[in-house]
Amino acid sequence: MRRGLAVLLLVPLLAAGCGPAAEKRPSAQDIPPDAVAEFCGMGIGEHPGPKAEIFVRGRARPYWFASVRDMFAFTLLPEEPKDITAIYVTDMARARAWDQPGPGIWIDARTAAFVIGSRAHGGMDTSEAVPFADAAQAAAFAAREGGRLVTFAAMPPDYILPHVAGAAAPDGGER
Repeated sequence: MRRGLAVLLLVPLLAAGCGPAAEKRPSAQDIPPDAVAEFCGMGIGEHPGPKAEIFVRGRARPYWFASVRDMFAFTLLPEEPKDITAIYVTDMARARAWDQPGPGIWIDARTAAFVIGSRAHGGMDTSEAVPFADAAQAAAFAAREGGRLVTFAAMPPDYILPHVAGAAAPDGGER
C-alpha cells in the first residue's frame, strides 16, 4: 500500500520536469565590466584566475564569483539559495591568460574537471579549483602545476570551507 502511494505521489513530480512548463536552463552570461563579486564585493576583473556564475530560479541575472572556490562555497553554505538552475565556470584551457581569462569560455560546472591543490592561486590569492572542459587538459595542468583532479560532485567540502565541519557536498548530499 505504501509503495503504491509513493508511486502516485512521485508521478506528478516526475511529469512536472518533463512537460512544457519545465523551466528552460539559462545561458551563460559574460560578466559585465562593472560586475562585483558575490561575497567580497570587489570588481571581478580585479582578481586573476577562473570565474563562475550561478543562476537561481526567479532571478534574471546570475550571482558572479571572482573565484570558482567562492562559487562552491555558495553551494555549500546553508543560508544561500538552493534553487539553482545553472552553474557555469570558465574553461581555463581556452583562457587567454591566467590574470584575465576572457569572455565567452563558459562551461557547465557540473560536467567540468577541476584541479585542486595546485600552485595556481585565484581571487584573494587563495587556492583555487581550476576548471577544464576536458579532463585530459586538466591532467596536463595538474602535471605542470601540481594538484589532483576532482569532479563537481566529488569536490571535498573541506577544501572549499576548511573551517566548517559537516558542510554539505556541492550536490546537496552529506560528506
